Amino acid sequence: MQFENYTLANGLQVLLHHDPERTVVTVNVLYKVGSRNDPPHRTGFAHLFEHLMFAGSKHVPNFDDALQLAGGENNAVTSSDYTLYYDVLPAENVETALWLESDRMRQLRFSERSLENEKRVVVEEFRETCLEQPYGDLYHHFNALIYREHPYRWPVIGQDISHIQQATLGEVRDFYARYYRPDNAVLCLAGCFDATTIRERIAQWFGDIPPSDPALPQPAIAPEPEQEGPRQQTVYGEVPSPVIYLHYRTVDRLHPDFPATDVLSFLLGGGRSSWLYRRLVRDTELYAEVSAGINDNLEYGGIIVEARPSEDVAYATAYDALLAAIDALLEQGIGEEELAKVIHQLEQRNHYREANISNRANELVFYAALGEPELINTEMERYLALTVDELNRVARKYLVAERRVLLEYLSAPAES
Repeated sequence: MQFENYTLANGLQVLLHHDPERTVVTVNVLYKVGSRNDPPHRTGFAHLFEHLMFAGSKHVPNFDDALQLAGGENNAVTSSDYTLYYDVLPAENVETALWLESDRMRQLRFSERSLENEKRVVVEEFRETCLEQPYGDLYHHFNALIYREHPYRWPVIGQDISHIQQATLGEVRDFYARYYRPDNAVLCLAGCFDATTIRERIAQWFGDIPPSDPALPQPAIAPEPEQEGPRQQTVYGEVPSPVIYLHYRTVDRLHPDFPATDVLSFLLGGGRSSWLYRRLVRDTELYAEVSAGINDNLEYGGIIVEARPSEDVAYATAYDALLAAIDALLEQGIGEEELAKVIHQLEQRNHYREANISNRANELVFYAALGEPELINTEMERYLALTVDELNRVARKYLVAERRVLLEYLSAPAES
């Protein structure tokens, strides 16, 4: 994948992937701010701010209306580590997206009315997803069990609904001034655009936006200490059935062991042919569902297992079988055939993502946020170079009790 990578004088990193065969262009702006940057008394603030970014800027009273008039669509997502805004529109209207994104980077419109409106939206989302849904508060418990110091210990939507309800306009202005600056952002264009003039157009719209004020530094984030032993918690709630959640602490996103941990999560619970599914669902019917994957944190990563026992199986039997199945993987080891199958699946997934221009933009801007945009072309080589010896070494290093967090989410006992 060919792309240009350069930085404006104000610190804005720009990535250009030109594909003249496309009829559309994707314009992504990633800000390096996520829930990890929430003030401890304002958890959920980065997510609230995602909503505020659509409430209007100095010259744009309604972001969505302006983009739709240009034939485009947009959305955004907040993670623990970053917030991504993306627009897709006809190639000939690319400058509309540049105008819109630069205007809200330059001067977001703040008002008590817009803040109250967006607070109501976010509070209602919190109620619907966390308070009114079975298992909705899972990550409020699970994250706090996994992390003791780092802000990953609260979920993206926030730890407490009052943190959003009590947010003030002054706090919103401060958050914007600290994090929504060009030197804390990445702009990515992918698709069809005039390659001979695009740099000039980007400079026109973004070049004179002031960078961060040195008087408003970003607060330091506490490092997470090493996990020194297994952790376990039982949560009771009004849920239809018990579920077991496991987390095994692994590595940062750029660590050399990351590709092996990613493959290991696929082998463990990535589909109907995975290790846990075969042993716990297909062969023994002890579980109704079981899956595994990696969390999406850039630091202090982990492999997560979610397992739902079958209704007619004693919970203690299912519980023991889950941990025994993971231990059996370490004892028996992973074979060449299993590794080859997973690598093939990952290659298919990679090719599928590359077919969509928006996926290309999302991948490129993500790697830029990591500080290594060239990984979009080279990371698969790390996966293809994996051996069964390396994979088994990683499994025996990380899938151990000392790195395990176990949360049982059980049905509340009946009142006597």
